[in-house]
Amino acid sequence: MGFFNKLERKYGRYAIHNLMFYIIILYIIGLGISIFGGDFYSDFLSLKVSAILHGQVWRLVTFIIAPPENTSIVFMIFTLYLYYILGTTLERVWGAFRFNVYFLMGVIFNIIAAFIIYFVFGYDYELTTYYLNLSLFFAFAVTYPDMEFLLFFILPVKVKWLAMIDAVYMGLTIIFGYVFQYMPYGLQIKLYYPLIDIGIYPHPIIATAALVSILNFVVFFLMTRNYHKISPKEIKRKKNYKRQVKAASGSSRHKCAICGRTSEDFPNLTFRYCSKCNGNYEYCEEHLFTHEHVK
Repeated sequence: MGFFNKLERKYGRYAIHNLMFYIIILYIIGLGISIFGGDFYSDFLSLKVSAILHGQVWRLVTFIIAPPENTSIVFMIFTLYLYYILGTTLERVWGAFRFNVYFLMGVIFNIIAAFIIYFVFGYDYELTTYYLNLSLFFAFAVTYPDMEFLLFFILPVKVKWLAMIDAVYMGLTIIFGYVFQYMPYGLQIKLYYPLIDIGIYPHPIIATAALVSILNFVVFFLMTRNYHKISPKEIKRKKNYKRQVKAASGSSRHKCAICGRTSEDFPNLTFRYCSKCNGNYEYCEEHLFTHEHVK
């Protein structure tokens, strides 16, 4: 967390604001190429490692114009709008720099996955932006797990459940991709077509693409997590404070250090400890993020 904060202070001014707006424009351009350009994208713009090694280095960037795959133009419009909402919301919550880093890491891991597949399996697997967009959805689900989407525009479903379904699907893709070839032949025959019917292709190339491409989600959240909250020193401090509160007779259980409101007078207020303040300080929900930290 400290390393990332230093990185943001040093390079934050170079962040591209409203990045998702420009990405959606690139997707629209890619959609137009896919409709009117025939094989132009695959021949000159896709992430094809053999072509990159022969000097077509622009493919390292141009592959990101590939729009989300869908056969319906109308549904594609809704999909692009959804990704725009996801991206702009994450940028508003994280800040432009962190969102830029997250998206860039997704691009880099897609490139790494393509090169690993080429050198390990000897196959030119042209990765699109599918896993990149999926990582955006996972990040949004972690940030707003209880937000509801209208499934089929009718059924309200919390985003965390949709993300869990995608995570299970991703996990099965990776597991079966690596272990399927080692299963008994009879079991392979029984499982192959049922897996294909639900969209899981049991092949190590697909598994590698899924595993490496989604690593930006894992690495980013490990980099930005506040480990101070789970440190032994912080856990001990909170336990001691709770013990002192219980031992104090006649005092309220929770009290805001700024406004002085207590949980007894305002039972609907939420009170939280501040891990960045030096000492046992507790704040109500209105002052938790606006107070000056005590050093």
